[in-house]
Amino acid sequence: MLYYKRFFIAPSATENGVLLEVDRHMSELAENAPVQESVRKNKRRRGILILCVVSLLNVGLLALLLTQLLTPAPNAVSDPLVGHPAPDFSLATLRPHSSKSVLSLSNFKGKPIVLNFWASWCAPCKEEAPLLENTWKQVQAQGKDVVILGIDFQDSNKDGMSFLRLYSITYPIVLDADGSVAFQYGITSLPQTIFINGHGTVMSRVPRELTARVLSSNLQLIM
Repeated sequence: MLYYKRFFIAPSATENGVLLEVDRHMSELAENAPVQESVRKNKRRRGILILCVVSLLNVGLLALLLTQLLTPAPNAVSDPLVGHPAPDFSLATLRPHSSKSVLSLSNFKGKPIVLNFWASWCAPCKEEAPLLENTWKQVQAQGKDVVILGIDFQDSNKDGMSFLRLYSITYPIVLDADGSVAFQYGITSLPQTIFINGHGTVMSRVPRELTARVLSSNLQLIM
């Protein structure tokens, strides 16, 4: 009769250590799983919150930019003449053979007036002179009761007359030899043009060379 012996091989200490380490690691993972999930959720919420805040800031900045663009900017310095009666004056005419030797602003009472300050030595004045002359001829031909009155600033008669002949100017011109009228109107550079309505009120000032578009838009203010 044969007898068999059963042998039980006990796990070594090393194996036991490894198993215990694996079990402990799995336990830690199981314990940490809810914490890690909570951390992920918190990060997700934080990311969504940051995105919302950035979006709101962008919308606010866009609204502010649109408001600034659509709101007309106020004039840095208001013109003390605009909205007030135009100062009256009397000056000698530049043309010696004209019907009147002296012209006053009050001579044109009730009429819209384009008051243009210029000088023969002023380069931009030379550029805008043909525009003013053509406009004068047009309003005359159309029967519009608009006056263009040129004021020659601190020029000599000779230089002023040479300018009129050169550009064939036919609208009225007076000579402000001492610059007193220019001072009244706050003229600090040339050319400058003042637009006065039929009630004698200053409606606008253009402190630079006129263009056809600017002249037309300002004429509409006084007609």
